[in-house]
Amino acid sequence: MKFNGTEQYVSTDDLTVAVNAAIALERPLLVKGEPGTGKTELARQVSMALGLPMLEWNIKSTTKAQQGLYEYDAVSRLRDSQLGEERVHDVKNYIKKGKLWHAFEADGKQVLLIDEIDKADIEFPNDLLQELDKMEFHVYETSETVRARQRPIVIITSNNEKELPDAFLRRCFFHYIRFPDTETMKQIIDVHFPGIKPALVAEALSQFYEIRETPGLKKKPSTSEVLDWLKLLLVEDLDPSDMRRDGKDALPKLHGALLKNEQDVHLFERLAFMARGNR
Repeated sequence: MKFNGTEQYVSTDDLTVAVNAAIALERPLLVKGEPGTGKTELARQVSMALGLPMLEWNIKSTTKAQQGLYEYDAVSRLRDSQLGEERVHDVKNYIKKGKLWHAFEADGKQVLLIDEIDKADIEFPNDLLQELDKMEFHVYETSETVRARQRPIVIITSNNEKELPDAFLRRCFFHYIRFPDTETMKQIIDVHFPGIKPALVAEALSQFYEIRETPGLKKKPSTSEVLDWLKLLLVEDLDPSDMRRDGKDALPKLHGALLKNEQDVHLFERLAFMARGNR
């Protein structure tokens, strides 16, 4: 079982090695990187490339680890007991299976995505240590142990918003997705916009990387944002000559696709003003 990328996803050599190493070691793959660098999409493409079903667990700030295992609805059971419902006698009627339970009980191998684990509180990763390591957990209400029939391929993403516990990191194979260089970005663009004019791509990427390298920028534009920008440039049918700016650091055409807060817009406006004043 080997992952070699797909036609829809440009996987660098080091990322491909990381995915296959995690599969061989049967350890979760922890993928970090800037937002918009394709971490979540990686899990979908691994699922597609290997022909495996995928389960997606999107983590929020309020998500608890227990929800990935199961949830017991004691309130509904109490209400049903008061109403004399027959189903109240079987506690299983009040247990809602979580994503890990579904992955564990599946007959075949699955890809399990735990997306943006760093959104949850600091105890969340620690609360999943044993379950992800031993691939089993105990259901106290029914006194049963749920064990994985087939060990799923677990891919965990993080935007690096907070540090993860060392004990958790030891159980993972780690990979950091570096921001794509110009050549890799051209490959990504070619996947999404086959046949796009090279001159337009060259001008767009020149401005894009210039923006990312501007000192004082609060939020650097990501891969997904440059793809959105290029889509708009194509819709507007702009030529490279139309994209030329009045000053070295003037705002780019359709800059709302790249600059996502007023501080960065004001930064470029100030730089443009200073560039005009120095002429």
